[in-house]
Amino acid sequence: MDRISYLTRRLLLVIPTFIGITIVCFSLTRLLPGGPVELKLMQMRGVASGGETAAGGSANASGVTEEYRKQLEKQYGFDKPLHVQYWDWLVVNRMGMKLESYSYPNKTAWELIKGRIPVSVWFGLSAFLLTYLICIPLGIAKALRHRQAFDAGSSLVVFIAYAIPSFALAMGLKMLFCGMLDGGWEFFPLGGISTDFGSEPTFWVWFKDRAWHMFLPVLCYVAGSFAMLTLLMKNSLLDQISADYVRTVIAKGGTRKRAIWCHAFRNALIPIATGLGGIIGLLFAGSIIIESIFDINGMGLLSWNALNGRDYPVFLALLALTASIQLVGNIISDVLYMVIDPRIDFSKK
Repeated sequence: MDRISYLTRRLLLVIPTFIGITIVCFSLTRLLPGGPVELKLMQMRGVASGGETAAGGSANASGVTEEYRKQLEKQYGFDKPLHVQYWDWLVVNRMGMKLESYSYPNKTAWELIKGRIPVSVWFGLSAFLLTYLICIPLGIAKALRHRQAFDAGSSLVVFIAYAIPSFALAMGLKMLFCGMLDGGWEFFPLGGISTDFGSEPTFWVWFKDRAWHMFLPVLCYVAGSFAMLTLLMKNSLLDQISADYVRTVIAKGGTRKRAIWCHAFRNALIPIATGLGGIIGLLFAGSIIIESIFDINGMGLLSWNALNGRDYPVFLALLALTASIQLVGNIISDVLYMVIDPRIDFSKK
């Protein structure tokens, strides 16, 4: 019952947390200078000061007035009180999903986002699975071979991968294996996530083509997290192996293998589970740098273009979506925490 009460409180806490995040970010888009109204006025003044003599030039020059500013504010909905704007964004326009993009005419924020979601899900899920399927076994192997040659050699490789910035690794791999250099290898495509087949391919052909396109971007994306997760798994397992309860199991006649796999391993997964929610949010939000280098139209690149172009409807809709994913990930972490360690007492929380 304590667990159900704890999860209920955590679920109820999601609502004010989400509202707090979106209120702060929404207010910043309205209060900070450099918004779409200011950009439009700067464009108008640029046309006026440029001495344009084409038709409409004089109209542009005379149109930069306070009245024109008010018209723009009304057009973008900035003439209403801040709390009314937020309510319209959150409730009437469904977290801004129904609002039209400033940069893409006749396209709502949701129409732009839903086209990028499959790309980011494929990209994020591949990176997520690859990270955990490699780092957890590698961390276990390093813990069981602590201070041996395998531990030292794997640590060297892991830290080298961690030290190389993701953009530098991406550019280096792209030049070496995408045919950008004379005499280089052309094993992978320059960018994109799929080939234009012209007709509907079979699932296996589609899967191989998608894996071929995504191999280098996913490799660059997860390289930086290898060291953190691998060492976290290794150190957590080492701490559990040296604990008193493991020595008690061995003293009572249990084998070391049983003490590690039946007792220490489960407790060693607790730090991994608690950080799962944050990793899920980061992975599915996309990577601006990797997506830009490999020309992947995911949510990370869309978010950057929206922020850079002051496309607030798209940016705030993406923010609401990624914040929701992050909060759900935190709930998943709590559930896994309870499953892995049932000894935790939630009555005082």
